[in-house]
Amino acid sequence: MKLSFFGAAHAVTGSCHCISACGKQILIDCGLQQGRDEVDNRTLPFVPGLIDYVIVTHAHIDHSGRLPLLAKQGFRGQIFASGMTCRLMDIMLRDSAHIQESDAAWENQKGRRAGKEPVEPLYTLADAEGALARMVPVEYGRRVELAEGLSFRLTDAGHLLGSAYVELWIREDGVEKKLVFSGDIGNVDQPIIRDPQPIREADYVIMESTYGDRNHDKVEDYTEALAEILNRTFRRGGTVVIPSFAVGRTQELLYYLREIKERGLVTALPHFPVVVDSPLAAEATCIFSQDLTGYLDEEAIAVLQRGAGLFRLEDLKLTRTSEESKQLNEDRSPKVIISASGMCDAGRIRHHLKHNLWRSECTVVFVGFQSPGTLGRSLLEGKKSVRLFGEDVAVNAEIENLQGLSSHADHDHLIQWVQQFREPKPAQIFVVHGEGYVSEAFAAELGRLGYAAHAPLFQEVYDLAAGVMLSPGIELPKKAASKWQAGSPAYRRLEEAGRQLELVIQKNKGGTNRDLAKFTDQIMALIQKWER
Repeated sequence: MKLSFFGAAHAVTGSCHCISACGKQILIDCGLQQGRDEVDNRTLPFVPGLIDYVIVTHAHIDHSGRLPLLAKQGFRGQIFASGMTCRLMDIMLRDSAHIQESDAAWENQKGRRAGKEPVEPLYTLADAEGALARMVPVEYGRRVELAEGLSFRLTDAGHLLGSAYVELWIREDGVEKKLVFSGDIGNVDQPIIRDPQPIREADYVIMESTYGDRNHDKVEDYTEALAEILNRTFRRGGTVVIPSFAVGRTQELLYYLREIKERGLVTALPHFPVVVDSPLAAEATCIFSQDLTGYLDEEAIAVLQRGAGLFRLEDLKLTRTSEESKQLNEDRSPKVIISASGMCDAGRIRHHLKHNLWRSECTVVFVGFQSPGTLGRSLLEGKKSVRLFGEDVAVNAEIENLQGLSSHADHDHLIQWVQQFREPKPAQIFVVHGEGYVSEAFAAELGRLGYAAHAPLFQEVYDLAAGVMLSPGIELPKKAASKWQAGSPAYRRLEEAGRQLELVIQKNKGGTNRDLAKFTDQIMALIQKWER
């Protein structure tokens, strides 16, 4: 009865954990490493042919993106996921395979001129189809027996349509344990999908910590916040560019934009055009527009009951061809462009940034987490110039970050999620899926709250029956960051102090006016002293 950590250990992406019990090997997720987390996506740290089952928490590529590679390298078992996750993975894994093949073709085109050996794609469309053929849909609440003494159940995690926690029961050699894998824990009050559902009992918990060090901005009304950005930009005659994940986040944005138009919140350009420039997002929107029984929240159900489509808004265009995409940048009239990828590291969004970042009248709005080392993270951190397609592009556009739109639970909601477990408390909480320092800090905080918590490293192995670590893991190297991103050791220490200051500010939210005013004056004095 062993638990091994093969991904998202001291990292935000590449989720992959393995259970060895009852003579079976079960993976929970098999995701791609992305951004600075990427070390070697081609190498799986286990023998694929020895894996019996995979249970997928949700369709995002950092949780499912190496399933085609798994199939390519010999996996012949079943892949379980919710019915909606199966539908979404059908388009996402095919799209990922297309990207892998296109990237390899581009590298080979350049490589031939340089006399380099040809490279192969990470996997092909055929490999993706091989993985998809092994999918088995399982609906929420149904307990599935994998083998004698081994069963699981999916519960709505409220992160993405179809996302799930995995409750796993193991009975071996007279010992019984229940594990809960959180996958990604959803934010509350999101449009379309339900809030995360509670789970009350667990012996071991493997939980994410993406926002374990901070809370989201408190936005009273997301539609009004987004409408204000649109009004401000359109008055300048600019375009609003929104890098967005094609599946989930794009559909949430369309939901908000429909409401903005219905309420008449954009007076600067009431009939503003909205363009979704992503073939994958267009396909996903079609899926989100189908029968969603069992997945929608009450507000979305009410919208449908009054005869309004969730994403039905005037002046909406879904582009599919590259020619249609190019034409968007030839037309300088104000509009909203929603395009992938969400972290700006690939896809059509990079073309839209190239054509709009240097324009001071435009705005770029981030609506999701940006991993370290990605272009999106660099823009959020204030970089003044970026390199796109061999050109240096000045960052003159307004940069906005609507954290309130995040589909991840923030710090306080992660704490509340842990506290939902009844006594006796879980014997151990493993904190994963977060930057290394965040996972460590969040585990330490759980320790102060009376929980046994630990942030495991890559390839760490834990004996669940005995409750002891069998093998310590290793700290994987991160992708080399630019000098600007990395900074000196002294600068990194300063950054860490800044993060600690943010936590202290949040903890003083209920302080007296006198104390808060004094604290503010001290901070402002520091700013005035060091501002350059």
